[in-house]
Amino acid sequence: MLSRQLQDKLALGFIWTAAGLTVGFLFWIIWYILSNGLQYVDWSFISSDYTRIGESSGIWPMIVSTIYMVLASIAIAAPLGIMTAIYLTEYAKVGSKLVKVIRFCTESLAGIPSIIFGLFGLTFFVAVLGLGFSILSGALTLSILILPVIIRTTEEALMAVPQTYREGSYGLGASKIYTIWKLILPSAMPGIITSIILSVGRVIGESAPVFLTAGMVARIPDTLLDSGRTLTVHLYKLTQELYTVHEWHQAYATATVLIVVVLVINMLTKLIARRFNKATY
Repeated sequence: MLSRQLQDKLALGFIWTAAGLTVGFLFWIIWYILSNGLQYVDWSFISSDYTRIGESSGIWPMIVSTIYMVLASIAIAAPLGIMTAIYLTEYAKVGSKLVKVIRFCTESLAGIPSIIFGLFGLTFFVAVLGLGFSILSGALTLSILILPVIIRTTEEALMAVPQTYREGSYGLGASKIYTIWKLILPSAMPGIITSIILSVGRVIGESAPVFLTAGMVARIPDTLLDSGRTLTVHLYKLTQELYTVHEWHQAYATATVLIVVVLVINMLTKLIARRFNKATY
């Protein structure tokens, strides 16, 4: 039998090893992508158009399409997710059948593979509703995909607000909606902002649901009903056409832009949450 002190040291060693491997994998991926792609990223690559046959190999249309996709998805999912979380925490009875159904549906949505959302969007939004391959079809599909993230994170943020805030507001004669709007939501804002930013990262990182619903047209969409190619779909498309060294360079450069965007989003999440926490407390 090992002594308790030795067991603690072994457990601590396993913990540090696991943490080191996790951090090591992250830095290895970042270093590998940046070392292969950063040298090919310049202003011309970011700001120019893309043509499959020709000299233009920029990603500007894909950046614009990605921005449209993010804004449209968040505009649809954020109100639905936040209102659902408010209902679950402030209005619904604890343990009621409706709450159990909503939680079951949310957990089920979170566990469904993203390709299934793409097939649903292709069948329903593209074909049945007749929206075609468009930014709107992709945004509607992705809004369903990110709903569990927004609902769950916002719900936890609302539950973290002390109950004394509610009791004090009710004791002063404030209505429930006034308490939620003026007191509970501002206090939970760091968590809500975090959920939205995490959802932005999820939207940017998805490819399968997007190319099944938004298409792969490498041009700037004029409206939400036009097709567009996001950065992740563009990277997927490039990996299917790696016939020349120049296309390899494009793929690594696009991956570099993507990984930098994801890192910036994660840092913004921490920074905004910290600022809101300081402002609140």
